[in-house]
Amino acid sequence: MLEKINSPADIKLLRQEELEILAEDIRRVIIETCSKNGGHLAPSLGTVELTLALHYVFDAPRDKIVWDVGHQAYAHKLITGRRDRFHTLRKSGGVCGFPRREESIYDVFSVGHSSTSISAAAGIAEARCLKGESYKVVAVIGDGSMTAGLAFEGLNWAGDRKKDLIIILNDNEMSISPNVGALSAYLNEIMTGRRVTRLRNDVKQFLRGIPNVGEQVVKISRQAEEALKSFLTPGALFEELGFEYVGPLEGHRLDHLIKMLRNVKEHNRPVLVHVLTRKGKGYPFAELDPTKFHGIGPFNARTGDLTADPGGIPSYTEVFGRTMIQLARENPKVVAITAAMCSGTGLDAYAKEFPERFFDVGIAEQHGVTFAAGMATEGIIPVVAVYSTFMQRAYDQVLHDVCLQKLPVVLAMDRGGIAGDDGATHNGVFDFSYLRSIPNIVVMAPKDENELQHMLKTAVECGGPASVRYPRGKGVGVPLDETPKALEIGKAEILLEGADVALFAIGYTVRPSLDAARRLREEGISATVVNCRFVKPLDEELLSRVAAATGKVLTVEENVLAGGFGSAVLEMLEAKGLSGIEVKRLGIRDEFVEHATQAEMRRRYGIDEEGIFEAARKLAGPAKPALREVVAK
Repeated sequence: MLEKINSPADIKLLRQEELEILAEDIRRVIIETCSKNGGHLAPSLGTVELTLALHYVFDAPRDKIVWDVGHQAYAHKLITGRRDRFHTLRKSGGVCGFPRREESIYDVFSVGHSSTSISAAAGIAEARCLKGESYKVVAVIGDGSMTAGLAFEGLNWAGDRKKDLIIILNDNEMSISPNVGALSAYLNEIMTGRRVTRLRNDVKQFLRGIPNVGEQVVKISRQAEEALKSFLTPGALFEELGFEYVGPLEGHRLDHLIKMLRNVKEHNRPVLVHVLTRKGKGYPFAELDPTKFHGIGPFNARTGDLTADPGGIPSYTEVFGRTMIQLARENPKVVAITAAMCSGTGLDAYAKEFPERFFDVGIAEQHGVTFAAGMATEGIIPVVAVYSTFMQRAYDQVLHDVCLQKLPVVLAMDRGGIAGDDGATHNGVFDFSYLRSIPNIVVMAPKDENELQHMLKTAVECGGPASVRYPRGKGVGVPLDETPKALEIGKAEILLEGADVALFAIGYTVRPSLDAARRLREEGISATVVNCRFVKPLDEELLSRVAAATGKVLTVEENVLAGGFGSAVLEMLEAKGLSGIEVKRLGIRDEFVEHATQAEMRRRYGIDEEGIFEAARKLAGPAKPALREVVAK
């Protein structure tokens, strides 16, 4: 059935029973593709019927459908002209894992971070009115996005403006981890589809059983249903915000969804439609473990098992989680905070051992950082574990609430650098730049997984704001010291000494820089390799001495060049009055990093071993004959 669908216009020609077959086809393709490429499987499986109903009733792209986060939109991509390319999902040059305006006219708003849909849709609705046009605007929010403050800012605005706007609340009871917060409890515990449906049916059956007047009483009861619903559903909350509330509705019943959306389409005021869905619907493994299958790497579709990863090297995330347990056992003041990413940040085991010292604030990074600052004023040492790309959402809180007050809050930033196939919205290549300009904070990055545990110890004991960023994926395979030890703040280390060129590397780039330097020796070029460790404060004494000795410096970082580590080195050399030193910087150019594997993107930006080798060889100039002779011998 899916092979016949090239645009939403094609699904409008189908009968309802054909739509049911199409839904199963879509699920099969999503499962097959994600099993090979990885991807956001469970959330997209949960929205198949909702997606079909939306495109069946509305007239996209004239009508605007705005997706929140976007990892729920695989079915949307499949029926909007990207079926033939869907096998390239998240591959270099292929279909993006999130809606993207450049990719399709059906992708109204580019997304990747959560809770933007309502505000974006409200803006589109206002623009429609300014232009005197009359299309429909639909925002699809859910998968935990209603826990973020931005969603409520959008609701507050849109409800007050009274514009024609439809919001679909996809209530699947969780985001990446189970949802938290009062609203989530209200939606998911007090209010469930089974409870309300059962109560409504029981009441109607009882009334119909009254002799002679039963059916008449049922008709009258419908008038009272809205009043009753206010006590049992979130309707009163949203209606007070200016929305007409519709629901809750079973999100996997196409007949119900289509009928409801047709009715709602006739309204010309703000409407919120509450839809109950099951994350991972149609794939038993994902239904049983939606957290594991939220965003997953390649797996065996038949068994649900992840594709085996040979080597047994722990990931940086795993090392972070283990180290947090060690630090918490040593120091009762250490607590962990995350933003709906308990599993994603490696804190599952920590949360089980220290439940009273673990805080999941939901998709609310701003609140999480200021919450940590409040705890820190009382002598607690909070470690805020958030992906680098998501920490951007809390920049003001880091600056004003943490650093201005010099509070001992640790920012543990996973996915620092190139994150890979999740693409532009998820690459953490800005944190060196946006953090190092803030006074009072220590900014560091480990060269390997062993140094990560020492840096966490350093951050916890430094007595002020500190950040540690580390990459996605496996470590380099070095042995782990039994006990983490604090490093000297701002102290770099020389890993290899040479006279021709200096490689100043930090974080992930240290290992390929060291490998490149060993290759340079075979070419007759001797290089000093420095593991700089700290972006702030720099080891000014060591770096300036090495720079002066070689006269040629190559800085290497997995961060944007603008304002990053290399810029810090240039500023330091200028402040020291060291003129005549030739400096070349390697890093991310002034552009957003697209989706591809980490290796592909590191090669593209010249920060892998080959790129560093070529840049250092060019900077060093002709090799010295004497050294060539020594190397040959």
